[in-house]
Amino acid sequence: MKILVTGGGTGGHIYPALAFVNYVKQQEPASEFMYVGGKKGLENKILPKTDIPFKTLEIQGFKRKLSFDNVKTLQLFFKSIKEAKQILKNFKPDVVIGTGGYVSGAVVYAAAKMKIPTIVHEQNSIPGITNKFLSRYATKIGICFKDAAQFFPAEKTVLVGNPRASEVSNTQKSDILTTFGLAKEKPTVLIFGGSQGALKINQAVTAALPIFASRDYQVLYASGERYFNEIKDAAKIDLSQLTNVRVAPYIDKMAAVMVCCDLLVGRAGATSIAEFTALGLPAVLVPSPYVTADHQTKNAQSLVDAKAALMIKDDALTAETLVRAVDEIMQDQAKRQQMAKASKAEGIPDASERLYQLVKEITV
Repeated sequence: MKILVTGGGTGGHIYPALAFVNYVKQQEPASEFMYVGGKKGLENKILPKTDIPFKTLEIQGFKRKLSFDNVKTLQLFFKSIKEAKQILKNFKPDVVIGTGGYVSGAVVYAAAKMKIPTIVHEQNSIPGITNKFLSRYATKIGICFKDAAQFFPAEKTVLVGNPRASEVSNTQKSDILTTFGLAKEKPTVLIFGGSQGALKINQAVTAALPIFASRDYQVLYASGERYFNEIKDAAKIDLSQLTNVRVAPYIDKMAAVMVCCDLLVGRAGATSIAEFTALGLPAVLVPSPYVTADHQTKNAQSLVDAKAALMIKDDALTAETLVRAVDEIMQDQAKRQQMAKASKAEGIPDASERLYQLVKEITV
């Protein structure tokens, strides 16, 4: 089978695509792949480190206000469609899968016009403008949240989940917490603001460190490189003297750490949710207010409704509200276990298999 995957701009579009590629390689080792991304997105740092043939298109998004830049956007879009058709003619894929981002709009549209089977993969509970546009042309639409179904044609839409869930679902517990100077068996809270960190989360955690230091659970905070030194300077306690709090600029093996923790605190991005629900972790979610259509709040609300998470709005996050929410879960073992069970029920650990079967269905 020959599969062309397209998506870019953010890790949320890229990592699910790569997870799916890795899964198909296991099922059909003879399969061939190609990845098409944008010239400026994060994919340009990630894809060259893989063995997947990688091509780029120059494309940009529309400005919300009237702007001459939108004329250039249209010009680049039509140019990208033309270039995408040439890539498709040369590679001759059996299926094209778009995981989001402006570049996927051009490539999936071109493939649909060439009568190549196409799948749009929507990670969030509220789809972006690109996937809404593509839903008219795609053969099938794979969603990760049930709430997203209302935005797409029912006859095309299938709940498949996020392939990142499949990658982490079989992760085994280890003694990895000891590498951070934490106890292996002690109840642990993992606080994570994203690979770059999150200012509001960082401010709340820094102020909360003296309080967390007095708790009978332990805390591991991945601050992001940009905030790591600020925390050491701003903290009102000597972090090196604490036995139950550790701050790291970055966690390389996130899934291995996550499976050894009892509670996750962080943003409500689709990939993160896919990962921790696959592992059955309860969460305290602080949705980013800086995303399109406030989709992280909707992502988080779906887990709150399922009793798998608590939510703190970004503008309500303080040291006090953070500690209160963490204590509510960590100091009540029965509640923590109930939330863990609910989280597990929301997870879709066989997401890659579901998407794979959808591919098989439309390429027969």
